[in-house]
Amino acid sequence: MPGLFIMTHTNRLISESSPYLLQHAHNPVDWHPWSDEALQKASSEDKPILVSIGYAACHWCHVMERESFEDVTTAALMNKYFVCIKIDREERPDLDHFFMDALQATSGNGGWPLNMFLTSKARPFYGGTYFPPKQLHNRLSWMEVLEKVHDAYVNRREEIEQQASHLIQHLQSANPMTKHPINENLLEIKSSYSEEQASKIVDQLMAMADLTEGGFGRAPKFPQTFSIQYLLRYHHYYGNQLALDQAMLSLKKMIRGGIYDQVGGGFCRYSTDAEWLAPHFEKMTYDNALLLGVISEAFQISSDEEFKIVAVETINFMKREMLSSEGGFYSALDADSEGVEGKFYTWTKKEFEAVLGEASNKLADFFDVTEHGNWEHVNILRVKESLVDWGVRHGMTTTEAMAFIAKAKEALLEARSKRIRPSSDDKLLLGWNALFNTALSRCSVVFNEPDWLSLAERNMEFLIAAFHDNQTNHWMHTHKHGVSKYAAFLDDLAFLIQALVHLYEPTGNLAYLEKAKEIMEYVVTFYSDEEGVFFYFTPAFQQDILVRKKEIYDGAIPSSNGTMAWNLLRLGILFGLNHWKERSKRMLDSVEAAAIKYPSSFGVWSNLFLEFTQGTYEIVILGKDFKSASRSLLRRYLPNKVLMAADKSSEQYPLLIGKLPVSNEMRYFACIGQTCKHPLSNDNELFMQILTNK
Repeated sequence: MPGLFIMTHTNRLISESSPYLLQHAHNPVDWHPWSDEALQKASSEDKPILVSIGYAACHWCHVMERESFEDVTTAALMNKYFVCIKIDREERPDLDHFFMDALQATSGNGGWPLNMFLTSKARPFYGGTYFPPKQLHNRLSWMEVLEKVHDAYVNRREEIEQQASHLIQHLQSANPMTKHPINENLLEIKSSYSEEQASKIVDQLMAMADLTEGGFGRAPKFPQTFSIQYLLRYHHYYGNQLALDQAMLSLKKMIRGGIYDQVGGGFCRYSTDAEWLAPHFEKMTYDNALLLGVISEAFQISSDEEFKIVAVETINFMKREMLSSEGGFYSALDADSEGVEGKFYTWTKKEFEAVLGEASNKLADFFDVTEHGNWEHVNILRVKESLVDWGVRHGMTTTEAMAFIAKAKEALLEARSKRIRPSSDDKLLLGWNALFNTALSRCSVVFNEPDWLSLAERNMEFLIAAFHDNQTNHWMHTHKHGVSKYAAFLDDLAFLIQALVHLYEPTGNLAYLEKAKEIMEYVVTFYSDEEGVFFYFTPAFQQDILVRKKEIYDGAIPSSNGTMAWNLLRLGILFGLNHWKERSKRMLDSVEAAAIKYPSSFGVWSNLFLEFTQGTYEIVILGKDFKSASRSLLRRYLPNKVLMAADKSSEQYPLLIGKLPVSNEMRYFACIGQTCKHPLSNDNELFMQILTNK
């Protein structure tokens, strides 16, 4: 019987650690992981390869698995015609990037599941995303695709091979930024970039902005945190109210929408509609890290308590549901439970009333809960007005309203905890952990939560111990059950360096800076391109890749090269390494035109561009209480700064050389290009000096 076969049969994925691959280990498809064994099998048998890529929290990946990969008849056809390979895009983002580029080049679209057909020599020639089990809306069924690809491979082999060759040539030549126009004056205190250019980026963002519901573009809507961050920073530098209003509108709409878990905290990946109501419910560590970062900046500007509530709830969610016993953060929570998307998170009116009793009418008004539901006959909790305004309508002070809602959330969370939970993707990724480490460091200071900083330090201790292979002296990408594997990708190490810099600032622990410098030297050695400007996504010693590419653009996570440019600038200043500062500037020069024209794809670069228009303030704090003084200063909003703090001057670090010795009295220095103004005695004076010298 088919059901019995599916339950008892296992394929080669059963030996993998990835939750996504293990989900497919009992499919009747003879799945292989990406390996020499699979590629050699295809070559020796002269069979085309089917590569199918997804991730554990992907809703449509689950759908296609249930409809096709668990079906014995479909699996038999796949096994007969192809060598079938399953890839977790989060374990192997390098392969995912390559095959996504191939798919977009051949079809003009992309997404997951990503299904790509390759020749027996592993060269792609055709692909698509989700295919239904039966033809639907002029979309071929999966079985039809399998038959047509097989027929073409058998009967039009020469044409297929030619197409594959042309596609590989295109992907190799399309590798971005192979030439680097370099300006002459690379180390000016103020760069050649202008306010006029910075304002063009705002114009481009506002042209895409949804002025009613926030965010950018139409549905589906992604958070685009770096675009929001750019608007916040542009307002900070130039006082542009339109930029601030759009940034705040976007954040408020998200934190009040269904994309935010109103009961348990934490953000889903994106919204399927324009008003942020209906997400695909998967929760990813990186989204929550990036949103916490920009929310902390919004709070620094506005002191709005709504941002603090969301930060506390989101970090509590991550600690409660995503923190491993080792001190690392899991990758994601699934969108589905009991085979139904969003079932864990949605409520009927009856379920809502059963938990909240007499208070349910008031609370249904607050959370937009109705008898018929606001989404597919159930309710996704969301907030359609501010808590203050809602409280006024119900005769409550703001304090009373906050307490009332907090108590209701506690009751709903307790009731929800008894439901069957979505599965978690419990692999630990270096880069995603590093992003969340940065969020913890920044939020611990901005929201004055010392426990978060302790958690960041514990997490960093784990990352350094678990992801560094002491035998090979190489860094690794993923960790599970005590085993780390796959060479680290550029984004892993870029985000780790950045996290170490951010963790140094509130702790004053110079070991974090020294580790950041050590990892930077490793990246320069193994990831640099031939011109010594950009960095490849994969290290020079990695063998199992088809095209070695450079990641320039932002995707769901920030550009690894953009982050490296930020790192080079900061470490270049902190350690007095001018060639690192020069390299940062050369990288930015190379993407300048693209960043101005397409800022939504160059968010990290755009923010760095904005910093170069202003100059980077080198702030030095000297004195016995330098750690508490650093945290006090970090609560203030000054994005374009590098901070060095110590109890006394030192010859070891350039920013500390030649500073006046101090006893118990604090000294603050604001410098640019290692040229400092006269010392001050508190951070208020320091900020006044900076503001009056803009």
